[in-house]
Amino acid sequence: MEPHRWLPLEANPDVSFLKQLGIHPDWQFVDVYGMEPELLSMVPRPVCAVLLLFPITEKYETFRTEEEERIKAKGQDVKSSVYFMKQTINNACGTIGLIHAIANNRDKMNFETNSSLKKFLEDSLSMTPEERAKYLETYEAIRVTHESSAHEGQTEAPSIDEKVDLHFIALVNVGGHLYELDGRKPFPINHGETSDDSFLEDAIEVCKKFMERDPEELRFNAIALSAA
Repeated sequence: MEPHRWLPLEANPDVSFLKQLGIHPDWQFVDVYGMEPELLSMVPRPVCAVLLLFPITEKYETFRTEEEERIKAKGQDVKSSVYFMKQTINNACGTIGLIHAIANNRDKMNFETNSSLKKFLEDSLSMTPEERAKYLETYEAIRVTHESSAHEGQTEAPSIDEKVDLHFIALVNVGGHLYELDGRKPFPINHGETSDDSFLEDAIEVCKKFMERDPEELRFNAIALSAA
């Protein structure tokens, strides 16, 4: 069976994706212009999630396999309250990153009464990560919003069949631990302790590790979900 495939999204905070999904504009995505303290100080606080766009390279794939094997052998603590879903739709990583960011901060969000994302989260809360992925495949309201946002980006959307080697992940704080949520991975990755005050800096340290693994690569972009 042909896999589900969506148009890729840009890391473009101007895209009015949150509004279309029925989220009140108390929180908005903003660019992180650089990893240095003075540039991070320009990001409005508090920050409740960071999305990282990065290239999937051979080096990264080798690391991903090793990381998975290491965690399976050693184990890790993941709070049951972490909302995590798998990715089964090609090019949906931007939307899944956004769902991960909102789902793990839903107590902070103000949803419109008819919000398609609020309904998706309520419906899928008791599902497994795999069931959530399957549910998204059939959830038309989010797919339509994704497609219109892909067309709204600042650059022309690539064709739906074009191979895209860029990928979004979400970094969130759940219960004082920083989690990396990537639907291509079998489980969340616990990156250690964090706090509301230090979250942006801690998340950027994780982003730096991605960049250090691929020093020849320049295609990295971080956006923060900040209080408006």
